[in-house]
Amino acid sequence: MDQCSIQSTDCHVKATRTTTGGYLLSAPVSAPSRSPGLARRLVQLYCGLVLYGVSCALQLRAGLGLAPWDVLNQGVARHTGLSIGTVVIAIGALVLLLWIPLRQRPGLGTVSNVVMIGLVMDATLSVTPTPHSLWIRIPLLLFSVALCAVATGLYITPRFGPGPRDGLMTGLHRRTGRSVRLVRTLIEVAVLATGFALGGSVGVGTVLFAVGIGPMAQFFLRFFAPAERRPTVPVARSAAVPETPNPARSTQDAPDPV
Repeated sequence: MDQCSIQSTDCHVKATRTTTGGYLLSAPVSAPSRSPGLARRLVQLYCGLVLYGVSCALQLRAGLGLAPWDVLNQGVARHTGLSIGTVVIAIGALVLLLWIPLRQRPGLGTVSNVVMIGLVMDATLSVTPTPHSLWIRIPLLLFSVALCAVATGLYITPRFGPGPRDGLMTGLHRRTGRSVRLVRTLIEVAVLATGFALGGSVGVGTVLFAVGIGPMAQFFLRFFAPAERRPTVPVARSAAVPETPNPARSTQDAPDPV
């Protein structure tokens, strides 16, 4: 195939001439002139962290089971007398210390994650009553898990650094050579078992979180990604020659499996 490029002031269109004389045209979904500014990225980061803290508090109020790390946080809080938000901050800081031998580098998002989620969680719990009816608790659980997925997409896509737990996972993956999936599974199981032994709440909410958070977070990570990193889509093509899928591009567009 012979390739040529057609450029306009608003977008870039790539025209590929096929062997039969037809053309395949492709254009970005959107082509902004520059990447999102620092202010926008900061707003997105902190909105995501605030919503994450709110989602954790609402899942706790639902009383139907917590995410693995919050099972541990709740168990420690029950034995120490500290608020669960304070425990979230303390455990996050301890996990961050484990980055040192793993040679992980924290970013602004990493430190903000440690501090803000716990503070927001305590603030939300202080103004949110505990529901007793299942007709309220079940929708509250579903909403909290969905909100957590939205928050995950918001605070990760600005790329200010991973949270302390994610950094621990990727650091162990690099140091041990084991798959990310295996490392994450072992960490989550160990955390969940420890939290349960300390009296943390395990239930249907724990299972729902484990099953649902991955697919939903993946969707919102793509949704909130800057437009220039989104895949291109065909806008026109020759009827004579069907477009051949590009395996390399498909692999590149897909997020890393976790």
